[in-house]
Amino acid sequence: MDDLLKRKIDAYLSDWKKNPDRKPLIVKGARQIGKTRSIEAFATRNYASVIQINFVEQIKYREVFNDGFEVDAILKNISLLNPDYKFIPGETLFFFDELQACPNCATSLKFFKLDGRFDVICSGSLMGINYKEIESNSVGYKEDYEMHSMDFEEFLWAKGYNDDFVEELYQHMHEVRPLSALQMDVLMGLFRDYVIIGGMPEVVNTYIRNKNFSGTLEIQKQLLRDYEEDITKYVEGLDKAKVKAVYNHISTFLAKENKRYQITKIARNARNRDYIGCVEWLADAGVINVCYCMNQPELPLNGNYDSRLYKIYFKDTGLLIASLDEEAQEDLRANKNFGTYKGAIYENMVGDMLVKQGYKLFYYNNDKPALEMDFFVRDAESLVPVEVKANDGATASLNNLLKEDRYPDVKYGVKLCYKNIGFNGKFYTFPYFLTFLLKRFLAERKE
Repeated sequence: MDDLLKRKIDAYLSDWKKNPDRKPLIVKGARQIGKTRSIEAFATRNYASVIQINFVEQIKYREVFNDGFEVDAILKNISLLNPDYKFIPGETLFFFDELQACPNCATSLKFFKLDGRFDVICSGSLMGINYKEIESNSVGYKEDYEMHSMDFEEFLWAKGYNDDFVEELYQHMHEVRPLSALQMDVLMGLFRDYVIIGGMPEVVNTYIRNKNFSGTLEIQKQLLRDYEEDITKYVEGLDKAKVKAVYNHISTFLAKENKRYQITKIARNARNRDYIGCVEWLADAGVINVCYCMNQPELPLNGNYDSRLYKIYFKDTGLLIASLDEEAQEDLRANKNFGTYKGAIYENMVGDMLVKQGYKLFYYNNDKPALEMDFFVRDAESLVPVEVKANDGATASLNNLLKEDRYPDVKYGVKLCYKNIGFNGKFYTFPYFLTFLLKRFLAERKE
């Protein structure tokens, strides 16, 4: 049933195929987000012959590059292992799955591009992907696409809503026109369900099929165990127990008032220098999103942050909720009482929605003057503070940031909460569920 889920990569792959000068494509992303299913469905629809090789399951195929990278030499070795494969110029796709298990394959991409007879798509889980090595191979002869778990728009598609429905939502944002009470009610209900189940395709499918949450928690807990197992399997050059300890304490950090990563929450007398590289490994593996503290609320964003101060969020909020204790689980699923967890669940969700639009994550926290902001993004010429409210409380920090002259790069702000669309002359208010359209809104915003 997974292949029935419409994903954003579908349109991307279709456009890639239409480009006459297309390069071999590497689709990367965390485990079990639907990469293989999407590529298989695309391949079946578009090619007379598909050569699908999985370098983890079919270890023998790692040797097909041993006689060099000329395409004919590779074809000869592949047909030695499987004489049934048909190599039809212009109508054949090579789908190399689990690329991280065979870096030599990445070197071959340059030769496939120069040869020009066959299309190539590679897929690799970022977990353990030896990407530094793979990146340096075939530079300029490949294209990269990073895939994520399902975003809220893809979730709406899975629920049966179409592009016209999404476009109507966007027009409400663009025109700063409130939604009807019915629209707010229905969409907030859908969004709360999405927060609980997250965007892992297998979890979403189970929820759609059963029309309720039954069976979803078991799958999520298995995914958490799978990620732990992968840490044991793939971590190299670091202490696996320490990487696992950071991973297992993410919800502990988020439960604190400032939600910041603090090494002392992991173990008594733990020292930062002993854990160097652990957070980076989890980020590179596609398991977490890291949000850095800015030095000052001003542009540029890159380079204007303290690499030692950061928050860690789960990539998938459904997995955050699955990582909580059973009592919290039951309360969240029964009452959808997300505000109780110090706003961390909404914050985690908004962070994930921003990353899925291509944003890097930054926050700001300063005692003098007292000023904190959950996220910062930018439009073409200004810095945009984004405040996430678990309830419709005061927005002192947002108002302070928008005071004239003090922060010249900040012209307006965005507040995300359980309230309808509005603008008070200083900041826009949007319900959480519209966050997935924020980048487009900022790019096309009416002055």
